[in-house]
Amino acid sequence: MSNVTLGGNPITVSGTLPQPGDTAPNFTLTTQGLEDVTLDKWSGKRKVLNIIPSIDTPTCATSTRTFNEKASNLDNTVVLVISADLPPAASRFCGAEGLENVTTLSSFRNYSFQQDYGVAIQDSPLAGLCARAVVVLDEDNKVLHSQLVGEIKDEPDYEKALAAL
Repeated sequence: MSNVTLGGNPITVSGTLPQPGDTAPNFTLTTQGLEDVTLDKWSGKRKVLNIIPSIDTPTCATSTRTFNEKASNLDNTVVLVISADLPPAASRFCGAEGLENVTTLSSFRNYSFQQDYGVAIQDSPLAGLCARAVVVLDEDNKVLHSQLVGEIKDEPDYEKALAAL
C-alpha cells in the first residue's frame, strides 16, 4: 500500500507500482468504442501510460493535453490515458479538445489494472478511482520510468517521463 494525499489529506493507494527494469503487467482495458483491449495491442511501440483519476478534473485535463502535445514529436510512441471514467466521457473530452495524439482507456470493467499498477485508491471521496501516475514502457513492455504522484492535485514530472524514452 502507498499513501498519497488529496489536498494534503492522506489517502491509501493499494497495489504495487511497476518499477524501472520490471516487465509491465498485462492489462485489459476498455476503449472509447467499448471494446476490451490488452497491452499487446501496442506491441513493438513505446508507451506512456498517463494514469489519472478522472478526465473531468483540471489536473487530469492538463496532463492529457500536455502529453497530447508532446506525443506529436515522439517516434514509435503512443500515449495511453487511463482512468476509471466511462469511455464516452473520455471520448467527449478528447473530441471537444481536439486531442488526437492520445488514446483513452477505461478500467471501469477491469479493476485489476488498478491493483496491478499500484494506483487503486482505497478510501477518500476518490475511492474506486486511479491515483495519478505515469509509467513509461519500451517496445517490449519493460518499465523505463514510473512515478506515483504524491499529491493527487499535482501534475506528473513530464520531463522525466519523456526523458526516459
